[in-house]
Amino acid sequence: MLYAILCYNDEDAVMSWSKAEDEAVLAKRKRVAREWVDKGKMGPAIRLVPTTGATTIRASGNEQLVLDGPFAETKEQLLGLYIVDGDNLEEVIAFAKRLKDGEAGTFEIRALRVFEKGALPETADVKS
Repeated sequence: MLYAILCYNDEDAVMSWSKAEDEAVLAKRKRVAREWVDKGKMGPAIRLVPTTGATTIRASGNEQLVLDGPFAETKEQLLGLYIVDGDNLEEVIAFAKRLKDGEAGTFEIRALRVFEKGALPETADVKS
């Protein structure tokens, strides 16, 4: 079953990390994820651009409002996510705990239902 591991943290705190601190966190996560990559159970790992680059579409009556910025002001923001193929929730919880080990913030796990497979090639260009 597919699961999303949603990664929340204080965006200002994460954005204040030095390049070395940021690279250390990502390297640790990559080491942990390697086992799942090798088993073919790891989907994309995605880091979102800062919330200052967000656009929100919200309904107001019959009108669709397009707003700059995130939907809500909160202490923690959704900063990225992992897509994994776990045998069960317990397996994904164990993996997420290892992935998050030593870090602040919150990881939320949600089962996914695929409505459309999509057509983007795996080599689609992404901004880093």
